[in-house]
Amino acid sequence: MPGVARRYPVVAVERKKVWLLVPPWVILGAVAVLVPLFVFFTWENVNRHMEMSTRLLLEKGEALIRSFEAGARAGEGMAWGSFQLQKLLIETAQQPGVDYLIITDTEGRIVTDSDPGMVGDAYGTDLDLAALSRQGAAQWRIVTGAEGPDTFEVYRRFAPREEPYGGFNGQARGASYVIFVGLNMAPVQAAHDQDTRNTIITAAVLLLIGIAGIVSLLLALGYRSARASLSRVKALSDSLVEHMPVGIVAVDSDERVMVFNDAAEKLLGRTSTEVIGRPSSEILPPACMDMLRELGKERPIVEKELVCAVGEGRTVPLEVIAAVLRDDEGALIGRIALVRDLSELQNLRSEVERSQRLAAVGSLAAGVAHEIRNPLSSLKGFATYFRQRYGGVPDDVKIADIMIQEVDRLNRVISELLEFSRPMELKRTKADLAGLVRHTLGTIEGQLRDKGITVKEDMLPGLPEAAVDPDRMTQVFLNLFLNAMAAMDREGILSVGVARQDGRTLRVSFSDTGTGIRKEDLGRVFDPYFTTKSSGTGLGLAIVHRIVEAHGGEIRLESEPAKGTTFTILFPVDGKTVPE
Repeated sequence: MPGVARRYPVVAVERKKVWLLVPPWVILGAVAVLVPLFVFFTWENVNRHMEMSTRLLLEKGEALIRSFEAGARAGEGMAWGSFQLQKLLIETAQQPGVDYLIITDTEGRIVTDSDPGMVGDAYGTDLDLAALSRQGAAQWRIVTGAEGPDTFEVYRRFAPREEPYGGFNGQARGASYVIFVGLNMAPVQAAHDQDTRNTIITAAVLLLIGIAGIVSLLLALGYRSARASLSRVKALSDSLVEHMPVGIVAVDSDERVMVFNDAAEKLLGRTSTEVIGRPSSEILPPACMDMLRELGKERPIVEKELVCAVGEGRTVPLEVIAAVLRDDEGALIGRIALVRDLSELQNLRSEVERSQRLAAVGSLAAGVAHEIRNPLSSLKGFATYFRQRYGGVPDDVKIADIMIQEVDRLNRVISELLEFSRPMELKRTKADLAGLVRHTLGTIEGQLRDKGITVKEDMLPGLPEAAVDPDRMTQVFLNLFLNAMAAMDREGILSVGVARQDGRTLRVSFSDTGTGIRKEDLGRVFDPYFTTKSSGTGLGLAIVHRIVEAHGGEIRLESEPAKGTTFTILFPVDGKTVPE
């Protein structure tokens, strides 16, 4: 943008000024920190190589000792004498890198040696040979060479077998021995020196690279400081656009998509990767495109509420605000549409309207019910009186019975109306929901049997108890069972289940194989006085909905005509509210 471009020269000048003020001690301090670190790591690396070489030589010496012990053990089985063992020792000592092989007794006298002329001399007297002859672990030391390279010496007890051994120069059986293996350290020292040189060279190169890196870092920091403000603004704007809860779709002057944020992806069911750069007419609903094309100098902003088909045949109510995008010079660079899903808002509006209707019905019901109930008692009394007085006239008795039945039915409606209108008072206690469901099923067991309805239970054991009003919940379950029975013909299937929804919520479900509910009636099922039954009052499910809400629960409905209906109730275990 032109406004941003005009700031670049100013930033460049400021960056130069900053570099002129960089103190030299910053670089010297960095060098002072890096040098000890590299010296330390170089020393550690050299020591590590030496430790590895020592371990390899020790393992080689132990392998030679074990090899000679195995040969001595085999030779004893073949009745070898001292001559054969001496020859075996000499042959073993001729392997590459082996300086000598020596076996002494605990007094330090050489009983056999790879150099036969040394037999009988003393060796290893500076060590505790008696103690070594009792230890199985190998030890090592470095013997300094008088003229040539040093020798790496490995020594330990010599014991070809468990029984006392006495196969050297007439030594008595049961004598103890110590074996010494001398390994030439010339190749190891040469490799160690080469590794040391390489390590020092590598450390020096890395040190130079580190110093150069610090200098480069300071240079980069200076460069970044010149663009920090612009980067922060860009990052903030990008983050705001991407994470705004409103869908944002921006198109350029050729109507190709150039901005498509996360909310737009979720709302329109497309990803930004597949829509960026494509014609907006392929992405946006036609009604939104019409709004964008309406924009102009006379109408720079347009706001409407639309019902559009998005995704895979979904129809969603949308609030769309479209506006023109222009640069600092007023030239058109594109258009933008802010799209918001109104589904939740409309549901809230419906809930508010429903609550208002229920409040109005409740107020009206309370007054009407009290006015009607007293005359009903009188009418029922007169009907009962006439039935008794004219008991001999069958037609009069029939009419009186009809009057009494209708009065009872009207009184039942009034009772439900009063129940619906009065404030909900709950007497909570810890109760087993599965037990309440089974108890309710027991009260209508005869009716289920008469209609030939099969009950399928799926109640998991070990579920926690919920804080509910048992009487109210029995009323809820009974209403749902009776509705399911009324919706099914003979030999239907009634399924009921109790399970855990999550850690805080229990789920109770009721399914039937009845006639189902029409799609256009689903939103009115819980409204008072809405019923599809000729003898229904339309208050049963409204009361169920009210009781469940009073418990902090949630009731959901799924139904398909001619296939059946499922009611699902979610109850909070702690008696508060169902988590979102």
